[in-house]
Amino acid sequence: MNLHALPSAKDLPTRRDPANRGFAWRFAAAIALCLWLADGALAAKPAASAPPPAAISTAPVETGRWVHALSAYQPPKYPSGFDHFDYANPDAPKGGVLKLANPDRRSSFDKFNPYTLKGVAPAAMTMFVFESLTLASLDEPQAMYGLLAESIWVEPDLSSISFRLNPLARFANGDAVTPEDVVHSFRQISGKLAAPTYQTAYAGVEKAVVVDPRTVRFDLKERKLDLLFTVGGLPVFSRKWGQAGGQPAGPSGASSGAAKKFDQLISEPPITSGPYLIDKVEMPRRLELRRNPDYWARDLGVRRGFFNFDRIVYRMYKDDAVKREAFKAGEFDLLKEYRASAFARQHQGAKWRDGRIVKQTLEVGTGSMLQAMDFNLRRPKFQDIRVREAIMRAWDFENYNRYGTFKRANSMFNNTEFAAQGEPSADELKLLEPFRTELPPQVFGPAFRAPRNDTGPNALRDNLRRARDLLDESGWKVAPDGRLRNAAGEAFTIEYLEPSSIGRNVAFQRNLEKLGITLTERLVDFALYRRRLESFDYEMITIVEGKFTLPNASDLENLYASASADEPGSNNFRGVKSAAVDALIKRVAAATTLAELRTASHALDRVVMWSHWQIPQLFANGEPVSYWNKFGRPGVAAQHFSIDSYAGDSSAPWPLWTWWDKSLDKPATKR
Repeated sequence: MNLHALPSAKDLPTRRDPANRGFAWRFAAAIALCLWLADGALAAKPAASAPPPAAISTAPVETGRWVHALSAYQPPKYPSGFDHFDYANPDAPKGGVLKLANPDRRSSFDKFNPYTLKGVAPAAMTMFVFESLTLASLDEPQAMYGLLAESIWVEPDLSSISFRLNPLARFANGDAVTPEDVVHSFRQISGKLAAPTYQTAYAGVEKAVVVDPRTVRFDLKERKLDLLFTVGGLPVFSRKWGQAGGQPAGPSGASSGAAKKFDQLISEPPITSGPYLIDKVEMPRRLELRRNPDYWARDLGVRRGFFNFDRIVYRMYKDDAVKREAFKAGEFDLLKEYRASAFARQHQGAKWRDGRIVKQTLEVGTGSMLQAMDFNLRRPKFQDIRVREAIMRAWDFENYNRYGTFKRANSMFNNTEFAAQGEPSADELKLLEPFRTELPPQVFGPAFRAPRNDTGPNALRDNLRRARDLLDESGWKVAPDGRLRNAAGEAFTIEYLEPSSIGRNVAFQRNLEKLGITLTERLVDFALYRRRLESFDYEMITIVEGKFTLPNASDLENLYASASADEPGSNNFRGVKSAAVDALIKRVAAATTLAELRTASHALDRVVMWSHWQIPQLFANGEPVSYWNKFGRPGVAAQHFSIDSYAGDSSAPWPLWTWWDKSLDKPATKR
């Protein structure tokens, strides 16, 4: 997940390796200096900090040499100096206009800074304006290739990761991207003025250090594989952003002139290195970007064939129905559909039949984390596991999935080998046994499978009968008025907070009414929805946790770690506080082999699913979309992507980045 107050950079300390002292070190250093630009083991090693704690036994990535890419558990697919990714067309023509709508619940925007808590930034900023040290490959499980950084060095004990910047890297104002800019960006994004999500993501980094004019090193408190990739995904912006007179911050991070605090950077266009620039703005509804003709990375292998439209125009829509009609009228080019009924019934008509609009489900090979209705465990009514299970039994997946679009989510790692299966293995039990007294007994049996309502004519009735028994056991009784009440006479009600549209939970409401529970849907705009989420002011919400290729400990901490449960603005929406979960996430982070990662993930999956902290809903192996028939597409599709949003490395917007206006294709040469 690209989520995520450190000390100032200090003078470089001496190397910790005693073998590097004296004449032998000076001789080796002289040779290394001559080979500074070489990409490989002979290139100079970044200066190290003080001795770290004991190292892990085996690193799951290549270490101890400069490399062009970092790949987890296996070598990278693409060699140094590769021409282009397979899923991009290096000969794609440039030009035309890409018209888009808001890809998510952000129906308005009031700032450009996407990394602070207050306000809403448009999705376009992280997709097209900012860029990071590295870029994730979209056809490998977990691999990142140098972007702003041309090469990467990881210490064998994972105590630090260093990046050597590409000498061509430039911000849009022409300034070179420097290690000082990287350190400044890190301090801002990980500091107290950034959104808690980013603070949490980078909490495992001890400090960032300028090593030399082209190299920056991150010393790590936590030896976690995913932290290496999190640091590689650090967005970088100029120190001049927000500085009076355009003067950069000094070595300590302060400016000699007046400077705006990071959370006060609102309407100031960011100074970044990305392929597009902000051109026209009509807050809060319209944003236009123009492609930077001087974009520094246009000829790099990681960017060749990308960003093929001259202009990108965003219009924001608050109502989904209005948005669909606007798409049909040609106001924007591409519409990802989130409602199965709408995709089946409303994505059709004359424009589809005659080929002006194309309807397709693009297959993806990515794992799906949970889409679920999350209980807010901070509310007393949801603290009893029997209550949570009872409510879960009232949600009828088979009714919801009457179009057959989805699969039931029975795991937090759907569609992957990391989902628990059958009985726990001996290795899984070793991880679970220390917490047996605090865990539901079902954790130690077969993997979670949600109850079905299509196994017979009385299946739903049987599930509701079991739900009523659970509620009765927990002290909630049906009163003479038909309402479910506790010993104090309080009725059981649930407010379901929704930012887009209501009416999708009619069957769920009906089933809950049979149990004496009233569920009320509360529709609010996204700005208010976000504020209520940040302050945990809700009872039940639906959260889509996104896609992944390998389980990411940092993402899991954001969602489940006890430390974030009471942190306003964190992603621990459920309010989970579990010693078992905390320990298992640490085991995920410490895994050095795929086998260890599978074992830790299976154990964690059992705990999360059998604790009933959520009502697991569904997942899909494809991206349903309709688009105007104007696009040229690469011959090879990416494996891990989303249609029009950028929620993380495993869900980058492949169509927006690599498709092009096919009217610009050159005619085939006649022979």
